[in-house]
Amino acid sequence: MTAPEPPWPGLAAGPDGRLRCQWALGSADYLEYHDAEWGFPVADDVTLFEKLCLEGFQAGLSWLTILRKRPGFREAFSQFDFHAVANFGDGEIEAMLGNAGIVRHRGKIVSTINNARRAIEVQAEFGSLASYLWRWEPDRGDDPPPIPLPPTSAASTALSKDLKRRGWSFVGPTTVYAFMQAMGLVDDHLPGCCRRPAAEQARAIFTRP
Repeated sequence: MTAPEPPWPGLAAGPDGRLRCQWALGSADYLEYHDAEWGFPVADDVTLFEKLCLEGFQAGLSWLTILRKRPGFREAFSQFDFHAVANFGDGEIEAMLGNAGIVRHRGKIVSTINNARRAIEVQAEFGSLASYLWRWEPDRGDDPPPIPLPPTSAASTALSKDLKRRGWSFVGPTTVYAFMQAMGLVDDHLPGCCRRPAAEQARAIFTRP
């Protein structure tokens, strides 16, 4: 039996026959991430810091590489407790450069330590990292995401600029937009994706910090 044509460009039938964003069908890791995390709102500071750092590590690589190395990243970076990471020094940097469980890129490792210190500053100023980040939620109403999905947006460009002003690094507009998608600041599940209703419901009941 021939599968029906999806009603929206960019959708495809998953292994269970339900329509999903097509990118999610590239691997089991993508599928799990798409269904359980991507587009769902996050308010926990440590989780937000992790997501932003991992998007920075992804630059120039596939997201699948990052997902598969995420346990290694968590172990290397103290579960992304940025108060702990802020105290990392040369010893931790050298150890991570020899750690095959993560992406061994000195600039990105040093950036993560720097950004941990900047996250503490943001937390002190706004009460939480979440309070600062959710101020940048764009007002898209019920409009569906554009097709094709953009690599940046006006909101990601503005947030990137502000983060850089505060001393953060590896936070360009493309990285920041991917982070906004990952943390649910925007919901880019396509109309017709079986996970869009759940993501939208989660966003509707989510208490903005």
